Formats: sequence, structure tokens, C-alpha cells
Amino acid sequence: MPEILDETTEAFVLHRPLRAVGPVIFASPHSGRDYPSSFLSQALLDPSAIRSSEDAFVDQLFDCAPGLGSPLLAARVPRAYLDLNRAADELDPAVIEGISRPPHNPRVSSGLGVIPRVVAGGRAIYRGKLPLAEAEARLRRFWHPYHRALAALVEETRSAFGQAVLIDCHSMPHEAIEAHTRPGHDRPEVVLGDRYGVAAGREVVDRIESAFAGVGLRVGRNAPFAGAYVAQAYGRPSRGVHVVQVEIDRALYMDEARIEPLAGFQAFRAQIAQVVVELVRPEGMALAAE
Repeated sequence: MPEILDETTEAFVLHRPLRAVGPVIFASPHSGRDYPSSFLSQALLDPSAIRSSEDAFVDQLFDCAPGLGSPLLAARVPRAYLDLNRAADELDPAVIEGISRPPHNPRVSSGLGVIPRVVAGGRAIYRGKLPLAEAEARLRRFWHPYHRALAALVEETRSAFGQAVLIDCHSMPHEAIEAHTRPGHDRPEVVLGDRYGVAAGREVVDRIESAFAGVGLRVGRNAPFAGAYVAQAYGRPSRGVHVVQVEIDRALYMDEARIEPLAGFQAFRAQIAQVVVELVRPEGMALAAE
């Protein structure tokens, strides 16, 4: 496997292939695990509970991509500290001082704005409110660099190949899938979110579904996760930019309570590598998106 070229900042690591072979980009905005000590010291929750919103190990599941010819942009900043899959103006007045209440936004209302108020299960992170200056500093230091890198990567890929297909990689709590599976229906193990066709072309989503189904995984679409800010902001099929949010059931590869890989983690990682191979091969996604 060829050497991978890395570009690293406090916000992210961009793993570039020596030569890109097609239009597919992989990104993992919620797998960051560099928790500032100052943040941990001011949080109500212990370090394990803080990590419950993290898409732990997702960047590792897809880390074969650069060696196969596709870039991988992986967050370093953790989601509980700053959510890179939210708009910069999704600020929560319940956790940030000096913010007026915005128009109704279900993500902000539930405590999951760009500076989250809660982690999984609705558990509060902070004792009080943060100064607005602190929120703005986090955005400058982490949010803007990540999205500048992502936007540049998308445009660079679209210019080189005539299109860009961004696979936005996430994980989902097992209980979330159980709660949204109707009786008599199979529980999906992977959920593809294209904002009901707005963020990606049908052929592209079909191609991605086929790749996951081809390794034996059950695939659903848009329920309960249809795609958040990245899909909404970057997905422009009419301009040749397709974004599909991929959510993988955490119970397939990790102990959710301990936030540790299961014994079968490497086997599952190899399974995902087969999906990546199928998506990255030059004749695959390009043909699907024409």
C-alpha cells in the first residue's frame, strides 16, 4: 500500500492518497477524541459519559480509503465540544450567554446545536452558560478550518473528476434503531441519509446501498437519520456534488457502554474495507452518477 500524505491541524487530519482515482471523498466529523483538559474539568459528566455522543472508531473503519485512492477527512475535535455537523449559527441560548432565541430549530431546541448542551440521553454537559466569546473562539479554531478544508476538497474533486461524492461517515446508537423500527420490519444496520433525494442523486445512493448490501449488511434510507448540516450545505446534485450521510449501528463493532471495540472489530473493519473498495474503484461511482 502506498504512503499516505497527511495534513494535520488541531481541528482535523486530512489523509490524502498519493493519487486520487475517482470522485469519492470520505469524511468523519464526529469521531474526534482530542478532549481539552479545560473542557473536561468544567463538565458535569465523567470522561466516559462525555464520549457517549462520539462516533468512536468510525475513522478507523474507513481508514483504508487513502491507500485505495480516496481522501479521508477525520475530525480531531470531539462532538461534545463542538459539532462539525451543525451550522456555525446554530447557537443555543440555553448554554451560551448573550444569544437571542433563534427561529425554531429542533436540533438547537434538543440541546444539540453547534456547541452542544447535552450528550446522548439528554445529559447536561455544563453547570452554567458559556461566554459568547468562548463559543466564537471554538468556531474560529475548529469549525471554520474543518469546513474550509472540506469545501476545498469537494471543489478540488469536482474540478478533477466532474463531480464529487462525499460519504459523510457516522455511527448510530443501537437503541435509536430499535426505537424506530416498525414491528414486522427488519432493523437496518446501516442508514443512508440523502435528505430524501435533495442531497444526492438516486443512482449515487443506489450504488452506495448496493456496496453495503453486497457485504451482507441491511440498509435503510433516511429514517431515523436523513442527513444534517453537511448534507444540507454541501449536497448539490445539480452541480455534480452528492452527499450521503452513512450511519452504522454501533453494536456491530463496539461495546457502547465501555466505548471499546468488540472482539470482532477487525473483521467488521475488513467488511467495511470491502465496501470502500467497491465505492472507490474508478468505474464504480463515476458510472453510477452519470
